Amino acid sequence: MANLIVNPNKRGAKINRNIYGHFSEHLGRCIYNGLFVGENSSIPNVNGMRTDVVEALKNIRVPVLRWPGGCFADEYHWKDGIGPKETRKRMVNTHWGGVVEDNSFGTHEFMELCRQIGCEPYVNGNVGSGTVQEMSEWVEYMTFDGVSPMAELRRKNGREEPWKLTYFGVGNENWGCGGNMRPEYYADLFRRYSTYVRNYGDNKVFKIACGPNAGDYSWTDKVMEIAGNYANALTLHYYTVPDDWKDKGFALGFDRAAYYRTLNKALKMEDLVSNHLAIMRRHDPEGKVGLIVDEWGTWYNVEPGTNPGFLYQQNTMRDAMVAAATLNIFNHHADGVIMANIAQMVNVLQAVVLTEGEKMLLTPTYHVFDLYKGHQDATLLDSYVETTEIGTEEAQIPNLTQSASVDENGHVLITVANLSADDSQPLSVWVRGKEQAEVSIRMLSGAMDAHNTFEEPETVKLCDFTDYTRKDGGVQLTLPACSVAAITLA
Repeated sequence: MANLIVNPNKRGAKINRNIYGHFSEHLGRCIYNGLFVGENSSIPNVNGMRTDVVEALKNIRVPVLRWPGGCFADEYHWKDGIGPKETRKRMVNTHWGGVVEDNSFGTHEFMELCRQIGCEPYVNGNVGSGTVQEMSEWVEYMTFDGVSPMAELRRKNGREEPWKLTYFGVGNENWGCGGNMRPEYYADLFRRYSTYVRNYGDNKVFKIACGPNAGDYSWTDKVMEIAGNYANALTLHYYTVPDDWKDKGFALGFDRAAYYRTLNKALKMEDLVSNHLAIMRRHDPEGKVGLIVDEWGTWYNVEPGTNPGFLYQQNTMRDAMVAAATLNIFNHHADGVIMANIAQMVNVLQAVVLTEGEKMLLTPTYHVFDLYKGHQDATLLDSYVETTEIGTEEAQIPNLTQSASVDENGHVLITVANLSADDSQPLSVWVRGKEQAEVSIRMLSGAMDAHNTFEEPETVKLCDFTDYTRKDGGVQLTLPACSVAAITLA
């Protein structure tokens, strides 16, 4: 029997709801045929946005959505995606699949999607192939309410009032696909470009600098040294790849060893976040610059027979375990991690939703976000769980991962995952001051490779879990192998 102890009297930072954010890029079928089907589609839609997908995203309270990339952001010229759709430029998406991009989904459509979901937009600007003027005019087009060429152009295109835009990224992966830059060069560019990302009226732009790839600590050090005083946040990208980048392994058909390799690599997020935050705080002792992990998730070889540039992969309970462990890590670092964006929202990489024509399914990862949504804007609580080392000789991991929070109504939410592929785990949960509280538990469980298909879309789904007991003020239950539980004490 392992013990999980929560101390409601020892409170941490507020868990920013944006930690539960998402990412949508012009890549594969994420935007087109995923989120957006067009106004004339036979698939039910509102202004071109798939109704079933939007409703699913509303259910998990998506707080913020990043767009248009990704690598696509630094070759995206926003004026190609405004105005009458029949006159918009057609281009080849050279980054992703070599398909034709008709720009029918642009700024107006993205803002409409965010309106329907009820989330905030996070727009990523083009530094790699764009100009200062282009970026400055985009912000003006979206947010200025006065008399100017860009405001008039927006009105001509059917939007009288400006949009509210808080989050704006100045470039993406500028160490790689965004220009292969050195950190010193990018930092100077950030200072220049961000100068012209203006605040118009009462709209205050939160300026986000391109941060490092995984463990590139020198990038963080240099960018913070040169540009830290000009940024509100720095990004971090880290993907969980079970094998190596040349052969990433597959989303299905993996063995126990690959399962544990995957989770072992996912848990490296703890060190990455801790180390990058330590460097950031050396340059910024007051913590004014937040860390945004705006690309994270699993990355495997594409499903056989699909376009290799579309990055379409299935989603199993292994992915759910990665999501649970990663979100627990972000919660524990709520004093520094202010946003995170899983890659990607629909049909790409570790998606929460998959679509095929008129069909839609929710992935195991989606259900983890459903279990964890109560953490949004709640206050982190001190918590501890007894763990056992499990796995293989090459990949050892703790069997349990957890986090806990309390909301403004005093409800305590504990999210705990049993990462073992084989063994259940008896657990006693102790929350001081909540000995008589009403308990409810929701759970997600299944074999490590369990997944949903369009023929059987509910193989993996949430259930209400009632097989627990109250003893000496605690809650006792047994977590099945490969499971995630959300325990609420009201």
